[in-house]
Amino acid sequence: MPPPFWALHAGRRPFLLGRMRMAAALRQFFAARDFVEVETATLVPSPGNETHLHAFATDLTAPAGTHTRLYLRTSPEFACKKLLAAGERRIVEFARSFRNRERGVLHQPEFTMLEWYRAQEPYEVLMEDCAAILALAAEAAGSKRFSFRGRAIDPFAAPERLTVVEVFARHTGIDLLAMLPPAAAFAAAAHAAGVRTAADDTWGDIFSRVLVEKIEPRLGQGRATILYEYPAVQSPLARSKSCEPRLAERFELYACGVELANGFGELIDVAEQRKRLEHQMAEKERIYGERYPIDEDFLNALAAMPEACGIALGFDRLVMLATGAARIDEVMWTPISEM
Repeated sequence: MPPPFWALHAGRRPFLLGRMRMAAALRQFFAARDFVEVETATLVPSPGNETHLHAFATDLTAPAGTHTRLYLRTSPEFACKKLLAAGERRIVEFARSFRNRERGVLHQPEFTMLEWYRAQEPYEVLMEDCAAILALAAEAAGSKRFSFRGRAIDPFAAPERLTVVEVFARHTGIDLLAMLPPAAAFAAAAHAAGVRTAADDTWGDIFSRVLVEKIEPRLGQGRATILYEYPAVQSPLARSKSCEPRLAERFELYACGVELANGFGELIDVAEQRKRLEHQMAEKERIYGERYPIDEDFLNALAAMPEACGIALGFDRLVMLATGAARIDEVMWTPISEM
């Protein structure tokens, strides 16, 4: 068993002070751009409806003794979109979030998600936000570069922008648009590229395997990478591109081979969103034998929500890269100890 975090505090304290400075700098950044900092509920009726996200559940006991199942949120996304429907236009939250079955160098079951949303603005503006935030984080941490496991970037350099289709062709030889569902042809192409697949893998499973094994390690080298235009089938909460509906207005930010953020143009078609969430939960039940309820209040809010873009950035990961910490728990004041 490793020693408890408090016994290692002296060595961790410089990382934690860097975290404090970065949080203060980011709050100033958003305030200067007329964002309202919000605080949404941690206990929610639905924790989110993505197939491979797992939530912590609890029971609310009323004074009369009745019980209601609630969850710790996996992100504040649904709540933030409700606030956009209520009339807010630029919002940001440092959101404590919770995900079960996640633990490792880059994962803790409790972590901080920095999410921000812009109404009536194109999702490309989020890419500019990300570039500015990388530089701001470096300045606050007193760093000239970000590093992790032998990889490094210049946080002041403009991120490279690559499409998902482009990197699949470059690093695997796969023509991704020719491989859209069903999965059989994609599985054969993945195997030819050196990626093992299972007989029951879905198209999304194969996509994730190829991305993780062949592409992610090559991203964010020397400078950050913005990987954009994901397949729509891999983007259940993002709107499709009007000129190419097989692709979504979605991007991810990578630095030192680490995924830092996931942003997109928000889907506000209620019927389409319901269809996608129900599909995600059907897959969850098939794979894991459980499903989470659909947040009907969220779907009702979508009908009143303006066009918008939003993004979730792993704040702990950003601190880790900016301070040079080796593990995510080193940048958390009181991480969950090994059990």
